[in-house]
Amino acid sequence: MEKKVYGYVRVSTKEQNEDRQMIALENFQVKPDRIFMDKQSGKDFQRPEYQKMIRKLREGDLLVIKSIDRLGRNYEEILEQWRILTKEMRVDVAVIDIPLLDTRKTEDNLTGTFIADLVLQILSYVAETERENIRARQAEGIEAARRRGVRFGRPRKKIPQQFCYLQELWTAGKIASREAARQLEISQDTFLRWVREGTVKGVLNDPVIGHGGNSNEQ
Repeated sequence: MEKKVYGYVRVSTKEQNEDRQMIALENFQVKPDRIFMDKQSGKDFQRPEYQKMIRKLREGDLLVIKSIDRLGRNYEEILEQWRILTKEMRVDVAVIDIPLLDTRKTEDNLTGTFIADLVLQILSYVAETERENIRARQAEGIEAARRRGVRFGRPRKKIPQQFCYLQELWTAGKIASREAARQLEISQDTFLRWVREGTVKGVLNDPVIGHGGNSNEQ
């Protein structure tokens, strides 16, 4: 049976343009009608075209991708897809950007899968370690900023003087919390939280309290 060559392209929202991958695959002599492409949006990683391609692949066929991260979003996903393709399905895989990641056995590439597997393990580990280091540095930066007094989240809202008067009316049962919030042009949740977070005297001494979201509380 004829061994076929397929290509796979995945475009994320950051990349938008698939031309670079398409040109690389066509230069690799992959026929346009055998190139499958998924467009990823946001956190959605459903890949219908990839799944369709998997169903077409047969033992001995070749899958060509431009970069290894087309197979998955992280270390585990990449290795799992590589295992399924090369071990279970016995499909050859060639990664254009990394010539060593080519499982085909030729006169120039006698080791084939062995070297490719080894290189993939190393590259995937390094990539995942770098991602973890970035996350750790971000967390450390946030913690350091907090210790310096930097506040994160929405800006704090200054309490208007009218709040004290409306709070007294609300406490005396002469006005509903919803009406008080409406007059202050804040959410009902915010009004009630300002009340909880301090007495009139406390609010006046500390005229800034966090601003909350909308609420349907009666």
